[in-house]
Amino acid sequence: MTDRSHVLYAREASLDTAQFRRVLVESGLGEVRPVDDETRLQAMLEGANLILTARLDMEGKPLIGVARCLTDFSWVCYIADLAVSAKAQGLGIGKGLMDEARRQLGPSVAISLVSMPDAVGFYQRIGMTRLTDAFWFGRKR
Repeated sequence: MTDRSHVLYAREASLDTAQFRRVLVESGLGEVRPVDDETRLQAMLEGANLILTARLDMEGKPLIGVARCLTDFSWVCYIADLAVSAKAQGLGIGKGLMDEARRQLGPSVAISLVSMPDAVGFYQRIGMTRLTDAFWFGRKR
């Protein structure tokens, strides 16, 4: 792989559905996201108003991480997806994406998310506060 000094973080106006799908699958989120439904993946990307990426600083700028966010840019931001390719996990890419979200949003915008059970420790390590009073209406499909 590479070290994090060769990673470029950026806000992108749009993201190719195939690249998004690949990172979801490689990250392990492909098991809990609709990766076989391209129309739904495209709608997920189009509905996000803040897409942050982590790309290798090399020819072709391969995508290795993505944060798909919904925000009003004033009060709160919800991180709908934080995905890092398995080959880049453990290099600080997820933390880098969260740091970029905080930089882009500024100090007056709170950030929230729903964690996968096996990622709880990661969010605690990067300094996020675990909440117990969240609520959920599950999806039907």
